[in-house]
Amino acid sequence: MILSDTSTDKSLPSNPHHHHDNESAHPHHHDEESMRRLVNRLSRIEGHVRGIKTMVQENRPCPEVLVQVAAVRGALDRVARIILDEHLTECIARAAKQGNIDTEIEELKAALDRFLP
Repeated sequence: MILSDTSTDKSLPSNPHHHHDNESAHPHHHDEESMRRLVNRLSRIEGHVRGIKTMVQENRPCPEVLVQVAAVRGALDRVARIILDEHLTECIARAAKQGNIDTEIEELKAALDRFLP
């Protein structure tokens, strides 16, 4: 159960823009290639989670299942790191140019408060 680089799952939402809680304030538009890579990663993770579900249904040994859960957790952490890095380099920089950096930083802090344990 290793994450592969190919995915045929197309069930993810097709909206290419993500928004903060206050959607009307400032929509974010990201590079198409970057978004494609993230969606591909998330599709692989989605497939991996389905594989773990099958393992549980097949009553596979708990240590095997836990190894796969750890792999998914690591993959999700890598996705989060990519999203955070992109946000810092693109969204925060754009907010600084537009003069609304304080709002953007507060939104990031709120998101990190929910994200971090």
